[in-house]
Order: sequence, then C-alpha cells, then structure tokens
Amino acid sequence: MLLCKPSLLTLPQLRTSTSTPRNPKRSLSIITTNSTTPTQRRRTMSAFEARISLVFALASQASSLSQRRKFLADTATEVVKYVFPKRFESRTLEEALMAVPDLETVNFKVLSRGDLYEIREVEPYFVAETTMPGRAGFDFNGASQSFNVLAEYLFGKNTTKETMEMTTPVFTRKTQSDGEKMEMTTPVITKREDQDKWKMSFVMPSKYGANLPLPKDSSVTIREVPRKIIAVVAFSGFVTDEEVKQRESKLREALKNDAQFQIKERGSVEIAQYNPPFTLPFQRRNEIALEVEKKEK
Repeated sequence: MLLCKPSLLTLPQLRTSTSTPRNPKRSLSIITTNSTTPTQRRRTMSAFEARISLVFALASQASSLSQRRKFLADTATEVVKYVFPKRFESRTLEEALMAVPDLETVNFKVLSRGDLYEIREVEPYFVAETTMPGRAGFDFNGASQSFNVLAEYLFGKNTTKETMEMTTPVFTRKTQSDGEKMEMTTPVITKREDQDKWKMSFVMPSKYGANLPLPKDSSVTIREVPRKIIAVVAFSGFVTDEEVKQRESKLREALKNDAQFQIKERGSVEIAQYNPPFTLPFQRRNEIALEVEKKEK
C-alpha cells in the first residue's frame, strides 16, 4: 500500500527504497519501519494541552477575522468619502456641478460673497512641505515626485511610524522670489520661491495640532501657517499654467473695485485642487486664491 502511494513517503524513505531495488521485500520492510517510527515516538497530547491549543487557534483565527473586517470597514469608509462627496455653496451652474471628497479640509468662514469671487478668513493650520523639481507649478513629473515624498511621510515615514489621514484640497502656490510664507488649505500647497523652484505642501490633520511626528526624509519640513484672508474663485476642469495666469489676472482686476479689501502687498497666488485624478472634468473643483487685507479707512 505504501509503495502504491509515493506521496506518503518522505524524501529519505524514497532514497532508501531506491538503494535496494533488487530486494523488494527488504525495501518494503525498510519503508514500513521508517514510516512507523515517528508514530511510535510521538507523545500523546493530554486533554488539557488540547484545550489550550484549541483556545490559541481560535484566538488566532478571531484576531485574523477581526483584522480583515477592520481592513474592509476602513476601505469601505474611505470609498464612501469619494463615492458620496460633499458640495460647497454655489453661485453658478458650473460650481453647482462640482463635488469634493468628504475629507477634512482647512477651516474658514466666508466674510463676503459677490458675483465674481468670495472673501474667506482661513484658520491657522500645519503643513508638511518639500521643494519641487521643475520650472512649472503643474509639471506632472515634478508634482508626482513631490507628492510621493509627502505621501510617504503621511503614511508612516516619520519618527513615530504614524499613519495619518489624507485631507483636501491640494494647493499649488506661487510666491515672490524672496517669499517664505506658508499659508492656505489642505494637503498639497505648491509654493514658488524663485524662477526655478516651487514648494508643495500637505495640510496636516487638525487633531495633531503642533504635536506632529517628525519626517525621516530631510527634504520634508513642518511649518505652521498663520491665519489669513483670501479672495477665491472656483472653476472646474484640469489646471494648466496658462489658465492660472489668465484667472489670476481677472481676479486681480476684479479686486481693484472691492470696497472693503485690497490685494496684500507681495501677496501670493495659490491653486486648490480638491479631487482625485479619476474625477470627471466638469465635477472637479479647483480654486484660485489671492491673499488680501482690509482697506484702511
């Protein structure tokens, strides 16, 4: 029977059987002896030990099921944030069609709202930032590299191996050549320091406050953004450098006629992008913002 089922033989047994091919009876005897020896030497498990073993097995299985359920629950929760997005108050049909993921964003209050733009007061927040390669704020390769560096910090490449939640929107920021300010909402802000460099920033979840883990990558720094007032215009579609120039020019022109606010000296322009890449163009919410201040009376 054992010879008919080689799958039951161990490797040493197979070698023993092939070493004596001319004496089948002896081969059978050797194989039978080898296969029964482990059984004869095996110690019988007591009833107590069997119960303990079963408890550990069930605990391990329960733990595994719990982890799988938690993973599925967390995944479902994240998917819902994108499948059932939230909307901002809209002034136009274009803005009414826009939707943003239900993720944490920077807190702000609307001070005034007109036909062309709205004025917001933005609460302070913290960001993680890194310098972007490339000469354009919307260069795909440069933006991708910077995003990955910041995402690694957010998802555990930090001193406490903390995994933090994503926020929204992504900000691309352009400043004067000597500008070092960091202001505005959510996970990614891109800041231009000179003609060749931009900075991308992730807004950190508010629950950490100033107690954020330090990044392990030296190219990532943590910065607190102070309270500020901005003028904002929303638009849909995909963002390009040329479109940013045109919209910035129109916003600057419109703000010249504002009775309460004026563009802050050396104020920076920044673009907020709220949606993941797979969002349809007409559903994407982008915002262009300029920092402003109250006019002196």
